[in-house]
Amino acid sequence: MMIKDIYPPIETAMELEPEELAPFVLKDLADQRRLNRHNFTLGNSPDFIEYAGNYREEFCKRLMEAWIWLEKEMFIAPMPGGGGTDEFFITRKGKKILDEQNFESYKKASLLPSENLDPILVRKVKPLFIRGDYDTAIFQAFKEVEIRVRDKAGYTDNEIGVALMRKAFKPDNGPLADQSLEASEKEAIVALFAGSIGKFKNPSSHRDVEYTDPGEVVDIIHIANQLLRICDRCR
Repeated sequence: MMIKDIYPPIETAMELEPEELAPFVLKDLADQRRLNRHNFTLGNSPDFIEYAGNYREEFCKRLMEAWIWLEKEMFIAPMPGGGGTDEFFITRKGKKILDEQNFESYKKASLLPSENLDPILVRKVKPLFIRGDYDTAIFQAFKEVEIRVRDKAGYTDNEIGVALMRKAFKPDNGPLADQSLEASEKEAIVALFAGSIGKFKNPSSHRDVEYTDPGEVVDIIHIANQLLRICDRCR
């Protein structure tokens, strides 16, 4: 394939981050017989020169950045027995990810790593996030907060939503209120839990909420993750 058929227009390509350029580089590598880092980043073929134009030197640097990213993520690896040469091969992981949709899924998964994430969120919420079902992912995350608080406080399923949070963490006699804290801190905990449920769970219970920024969704899921940590620490 011609380079121009693999990569976006050069002006667009120059604006991409290494992880955004990497899928195109991987597709380019899959079309080549031998993967040699030195030769690949020289950019001296007529096809490359025509495509990159005045951006040739800088685009070669972008390609090297994307190549290093692919190495770091183990999509490509040095050829065994290469003796320190620049010969590489596409790994099994790389071959699985060559499909653009799978690569998009991988990039989303990398935004929400499982490390330090509550196991229930890893099992129930992360798959929804990877599929792009952001509304449901957020709803499920805060539904788990509701379930965890209810179970920890010993309440029945009739206790739900904001009212549940205010009751469970009621500063004077709530079963989950930390009596070692100052009164203002206990009030803040009530506001944190009640406000989060009211903002992020309740709207999704009644209507579709449009989320388009995966970074924002990750931030919201991490709020639920922190609430679960606080709940788990309650005696």
